[in-house]
Amino acid sequence: MKRKTRDRILHASLELFNSRGESNVTTLQIADEIDISPGNLYYHFKSKSDIVTELYDWFEDQIGDLLAVPEVEISVDDQWLFLHLLFETIAHFRFLYQDLVNVLSRYEHLQPRFQRIIKRKYDASHRICDSFRKQGILTASNQETDALCHQIVLTLTYWLSFETLSHLNDRDAVDLGRGVYQVMVLVAPYLRDEERMVLERMSQDYL
Repeated sequence: MKRKTRDRILHASLELFNSRGESNVTTLQIADEIDISPGNLYYHFKSKSDIVTELYDWFEDQIGDLLAVPEVEISVDDQWLFLHLLFETIAHFRFLYQDLVNVLSRYEHLQPRFQRIIKRKYDASHRICDSFRKQGILTASNQETDALCHQIVLTLTYWLSFETLSHLNDRDAVDLGRGVYQVMVLVAPYLRDEERMVLERMSQDYL
């Protein structure tokens, strides 16, 4: 029963944070959402910071698995799927990304952990681009590849903030397909003609 209540608190908190913004949700509202007393909530979590930290643990585990890109031959289809799954995870924990700077300012202990996530996004993007280059799929210099990977990380990290600003009255109106497409558009100019045509066909079906 203890674990069940704890999980209910976490799932309710995630839903409220995503829909209303973390800063706009109190522990009293979380307790009311699942019909438990504030004392019961405080039995499991001493503060909202503890709830946010455990939700971040969930996020870190899920995105960490995705960012562990193996050094193997990767296709354009593989990258598309990778980006889709990555954006799904980001959307699932969108309260972090919708107000990233302010959330990290309030919970300073998460700052170095998120910085490591950014580094892992860059490394994963680089492994994919390096695989493309080795296969002759991507024609980009070392400098161009570095810049491309930084642009990919920038889009991955801030696309959701842009989407939120575009849908201020509906925080749930997240267009995952458009985010994936925006990243692939960054890669497209460097792709071989054959892969660029594949990308164009996938874009039409996906969007």
